[in-house]
Amino acid sequence: MNVTTGLFYVFSVILLFSAFRVITARNPVHAVLFLVLTFFQAAMIWMLLKAEFLSLSLVLVYVGAVMVLFLFVVMMLDVNLENARADFWKHFPLAAIVGVLIILEMSAVLMGGFRVSEEPHAAAAVGKAGVEISNTREVGKLLYTRYLYPLEVAAAILLVGMIAAIALTLRHRKDSRAIDPGAQVRVKSKDRMTVVKVVATKPALPVEASDAAAGESKA
Repeated sequence: MNVTTGLFYVFSVILLFSAFRVITARNPVHAVLFLVLTFFQAAMIWMLLKAEFLSLSLVLVYVGAVMVLFLFVVMMLDVNLENARADFWKHFPLAAIVGVLIILEMSAVLMGGFRVSEEPHAAAAVGKAGVEISNTREVGKLLYTRYLYPLEVAAAILLVGMIAAIALTLRHRKDSRAIDPGAQVRVKSKDRMTVVKVVATKPALPVEASDAAAGESKA
């Protein structure tokens, strides 16, 4: 067993353990953190397979952006664990069937064996330099030529999802003192000040007269 094989088994064991903890952790925040660890281990396995672009993309996109967003959403939602546990046995039969199907499919694949003769190498570049083409460059060429339309569709779906998330979480606070800029622009001078007609005040009565008026009112 060489160093690469040993690292593969170490990363695989940690990945399986963290993936198991994602579905068994009672705290949603802990489940998200275990999912981050799972993505990290998958990125390390891809790095061992010399797929540097996929490994770094997994770390930057999922761990650096998506999972951080999930963590903030879970912490902001304040999920009630008691209600979540109440429906566990209700959905357990369907979850068990899906789990058994996944185990059978993985067993069929693993028992069939992997038919990989040797690790893939990038094709040699045609030119005077004779330098091998990196897999990152080849992935970029395929992504922005052959798969350009699927990439644009995925970008549009992500944009719609982002706008929908903002619209769903946007709440108008009652104690907010924000002013509509459009209302400020459309305001007129007569709307800023209103002249109110007030009855003229009467002169104050002398002290003796006021006492007499108060005595008459009591009588």
